[in-house]
Parts: sequence; C-alpha cells; structure tokens
Amino acid sequence: MRSVLPARLLRAKAAVAAVAAALLLVGAPSARAGTPGPPKMTDGFGLTQTGPVTGTATNFVVTVSTPQVAGEHHIRILLPADYADQPAKRYPVLYFLHGASDDPVNPRLAYPALAAAKSMITVIPDGGRRGWYSNWLDQDTAAGAQNWENFHISQVIPFIDANLRTVAAKKGRAVAGLSMGGFGSLHYAQAHPELFSQAAALSGAVDLSRDHAVMRAAVVATLTDIGAALCGSSGPTCSLDFGPAVSSDAVFGTPYPVFDADWRWNEADPSTHMDRLAGMGISLYTGDGRGEPAEPEFWVQSATEHAKDHLDALGLPYHYVNYGNGSGWGTCDGGHTYDCWAQDLVDLVPRLEAAFASA
Repeated sequence: MRSVLPARLLRAKAAVAAVAAALLLVGAPSARAGTPGPPKMTDGFGLTQTGPVTGTATNFVVTVSTPQVAGEHHIRILLPADYADQPAKRYPVLYFLHGASDDPVNPRLAYPALAAAKSMITVIPDGGRRGWYSNWLDQDTAAGAQNWENFHISQVIPFIDANLRTVAAKKGRAVAGLSMGGFGSLHYAQAHPELFSQAAALSGAVDLSRDHAVMRAAVVATLTDIGAALCGSSGPTCSLDFGPAVSSDAVFGTPYPVFDADWRWNEADPSTHMDRLAGMGISLYTGDGRGEPAEPEFWVQSATEHAKDHLDALGLPYHYVNYGNGSGWGTCDGGHTYDCWAQDLVDLVPRLEAAFASA
C-alpha cells in the first residue's frame, strides 16, 4: 500500500531518523564509554609515572621510575568491586610481594582470591627479578641503583595512601609474599613492625642463616645469573635469566661463613628474628616438594620449619599450613608453583579480611 504522506514529509522524516541513528551511534555516550576506568594517580614521594595507567577500574598497572631503583617499575593494584561506589569508605591494604624472575605486569599475579577480595585493596609492587626486597650493600654494579626497601617502604606505601582511600595505619596494612617475596614479607614486617599488623610467607625463602646453605646458594645463583646460559634465545623472558650478573656479595656481603664475615646474612635472616613479629598475625605456608631434592619446595619446607621452630620456642601464635604433596590443596602438586600459591591465598585472604574487620 502506498503511503498517504506527502513525499516532502517522508524525506524529512527519513532525514530526522538518520540524524537520530547517527547520534545513537557516535554522539550519545555508549555503555563502554561510560564504564569507569582506573582512578587517577598523582606523582609524589619520589615516584614519577612514566606511562598511562593501564587495565580496568579494579585491576590496573601503574608504571613509575625512581632514583632509588634503576629502570621502570610496575605496580599492580587490585581494588574491591565496590570501591568506586563507596566514596566515603576506606580500605585496608595487603602488600603482596612477588617471587624472583617475575614482574607485577604478569596477569597471573592477580590471583583469583586476591581479585575477589571484598573489603581490602591489594598492591603488588615490583621487587625486581632478584631485588631481594633489600637495599643492596653494593650500589655500584651492572644492575644500577638497587634500594628496594627504600622504594617500597618510603615511596610505594605513602604513594598508595595518598592516591587511594586506604586505612593508612598499622591496623590497616598486611604484607605477604611468595618465594623471594616470602623473604621480603617477613623481612619488611620485622624491620618495620610499626607499619604492618599481619605478615605471611607463601613458600618463602625465610632462612638465610648458616643453617640453610642451600637457600643462600639460591640467592647467589640469582645474583650471579648462573642459569642464564641455559636460556638460549628465550632470555630475558626466561625464568632463569635474572639480569646482568653481579657479585655474590652485592646484597648482603659475602655469603661464605669464613671468620664470621657473613654476619649481614644472619642479620637479614627472617627465621632467627621471629621475635620481631610479636603482636602481629603470622602465617606460614609450605609444601614438601614431593620429597624430591630437585624440587625447590623440598628446601622451602625445611626453611619454613626453621621459622616455625623459632616461633614455637618464643611461644608466639601463628597459622601454619604444610600441604605436603598438595593432595586436597586445590590443584597443587606440592611444588613451587602458581597453583599451590593460589590455594594458599584461598586460605589466607578471608583470614586477613576478618582480621582487618576486627582491628
């Protein structure tokens, strides 16, 4: 049936419809355009942002530089889902320290249990491929400036408190880490007990004393980059490539127990200074490496047991999990793996949130 409307009116209606369609497509805000992005982060405390903040509103990465540590450094931040909707709410913070040969830009570090936290922020700062969460004794190496403790304690923490709605007090901070980061978490909690109320080590390198020469050897291997020759063309993404080789003495001085010259290693050793954690919530996780000495977790187990023994001698309370070969511990196989740490966090995160809520 032919339209009874005049042709001029039909043309006018068509033009209006076309304009309306164009506005819907390009002029009106879309759902995607209206989706909030990451919060704006302002430079300060010696940190300068060197690129855009990337990611989503609740899982994003900030890239910074600092004179304290050579190069650029990533800081991954995980916010609770309600952060943008609760502008008056403040949140406690977990500082989660990664292991050797890793970088916060790695999306796997945003473990499901961390991303699903309902009432706390998680901050994953760069610790270097072998920074060992310390101010190196030797700053004049091929690696350049290596003041990791200054970076984290004096710069990252106040930067986060200034830019996000945090509970900026001891009761609102926890520190946890895996492998090398497990050393870092206990080291930072022991050196700065005024900053943290909870400390946890997941498969941590927590014994650097003379009693655990294998752990010292592992640190030396990262410093001297002895495994890089096995990487072939895959370096520097190869997990055995830790960067330019430096002296075995670069971080804590000589690791060799000659004439008591290794006192700096003993001073840095978390296992023999567990008394410094008095009053904090303490959590230790380890597997047994399936009893295989070639598996790093085999040695982590004995290091963690040494720390536990010192806690027992002191009579300090703690939460200890030895999941053995991983049977019944998620998809963990008892090794030094992401799957085991993911299950550790399934256990740890709710306990941290409960502790924060009761503080």
